[in-house]
Amino acid sequence: MIHVTFVCLGNICRSPMAEAVLQQMVNAAGLADQFMVDSAGTSGWHAGEPAHSGTRRVLSQHGITYRGSARQVAWSDVRAENGYIIAMDGHNVADLQERFGSIARLYPLLEFASETDEVDVPDPYYTGGFDYVYSLVSDGCRGLLNHIIAEHVLQPTAHVILK
Repeated sequence: MIHVTFVCLGNICRSPMAEAVLQQMVNAAGLADQFMVDSAGTSGWHAGEPAHSGTRRVLSQHGITYRGSARQVAWSDVRAENGYIIAMDGHNVADLQERFGSIARLYPLLEFASETDEVDVPDPYYTGGFDYVYSLVSDGCRGLLNHIIAEHVLQPTAHVILK
């Protein structure tokens, strides 16, 4: 089982959006039985709360349902076998490294993006821009899924979502 945990600050905007987007892509590729996709925050400020209404709105506009609730990242997330920790920005990367030390597969999401020069996914909690964040997250998730498929030599049953 391949574990992917997306991480942002509060786990109500960017990381649940990425979780939902990647899960949809994994499902469409016929790989759902090989993945566990989740999200968490570096802080526990919003633990137990649903995703931000802006995140839910944008996901809904794209036909994606998300019903998860916020939680703080745990030791089990960063030490999961076949685990990937995907951070939304450089602050998240630094916070994770400070808290947990070296993490084998810790990447910023936009390292996998091909259609942007952005380095960090901006936090729409403060600025809005949920549609822009969705476009960045989708681009990064496509690249991430392709990376994982290649790294683990997986055989997707559908290729449409991977373009």
